[in-house]
Amino acid sequence: MHLPVVEDDPRLARSLSRLLSEDRHVVELAMTGREGLDLALGATGSMRSVDGRRRSEVREGIRMSGLLSRIAGGPITWGVTGSSETSPQMDRERVLQEMAEVGLSATELGPDGFLPSDPDELRDFVSARGLRIAGGFVPAVLHRQDRFDADLGYFERASRQLAAVGGDVLVLGPDSHLDGPDTSFELDEAEWTTLLVNLRRLEDLVAAHGLRTALHPHWGMAIERSAHVDRLMSSSDVDLCLDTGHLFLGGADPVEIARRAPERVIHVHLKDVDAGLAEQLRAGALTFDQAVQRGLFTPLGRGTVDVAGVAEVLERNGFRGWYVLEQDTALDAIPARGEGPVVAARLSVEFLGSLALA
Repeated sequence: MHLPVVEDDPRLARSLSRLLSEDRHVVELAMTGREGLDLALGATGSMRSVDGRRRSEVREGIRMSGLLSRIAGGPITWGVTGSSETSPQMDRERVLQEMAEVGLSATELGPDGFLPSDPDELRDFVSARGLRIAGGFVPAVLHRQDRFDADLGYFERASRQLAAVGGDVLVLGPDSHLDGPDTSFELDEAEWTTLLVNLRRLEDLVAAHGLRTALHPHWGMAIERSAHVDRLMSSSDVDLCLDTGHLFLGGADPVEIARRAPERVIHVHLKDVDAGLAEQLRAGALTFDQAVQRGLFTPLGRGTVDVAGVAEVLERNGFRGWYVLEQDTALDAIPARGEGPVVAARLSVEFLGSLALA
């Protein structure tokens, strides 16, 4: 790229070259002339999070535009899995009330049956608590044709419901054909072909309802590890739900994914991760459920994932979608009012508030 403004200053040229590799916002600033270049180079100052730990270059001069108004909640953050056999389930009235109390603006749908299925009832229930619907997670086995065909009716119903209540993103989980989330597997070439064909079919179905599809790489699912994400991105144009925790568990760098293809990230699930528990999970010493029960997913800013770096890259590149607190939690008992998952959710919101530069 030819930038006349730095032709007479090799030091500035070297500095700018490094920044140009990071995101298009800096390019746009630099192309405006010397004043824009000063802003771009001034954006390299790093900051620290409120607890003193380093976070990746949340830079001066770059505002997290409206970030706090775009934080939603996933019911799983409150331990809602849809199965009282695995752990006690908090009722939907309390979950949404606590979402509103900590300052969230929206909720995802959660498991089938958690929120009302009638669109009018659902709209009224959510809006009465000052919230809206940010999206919904729908799993589908894409790489096995018989399983895909069996899931198609459910997928159609979920798309219709989400569109009827004003949602705009359907989060697609590329589910496993195996039981449970603890067996990793590789697709063969025929299965990759089937997955990609069926992915296109679901994207078309979702688009027919006025929605966008965001594919969610996920621990224990068909798209799990870094190599899977690379192949998916090179073999399709599907948009992504960037889940910071699941990408980290699968060995990918969420910041690098955000930097490589920011235009394809249309929805974000925010998790932070306990590094020690993550290593035990990867080694097979713990199941996923056991790791969650022991606190695999920490409040944002308390774990090892560079959540700040992800937000900074996305905001610089024009992301204006939802950041969803989606931190799997398992309850031993229904907590007293003011205790339990709401405490961790509040800490996470406070951490995100520290990123929203004034």
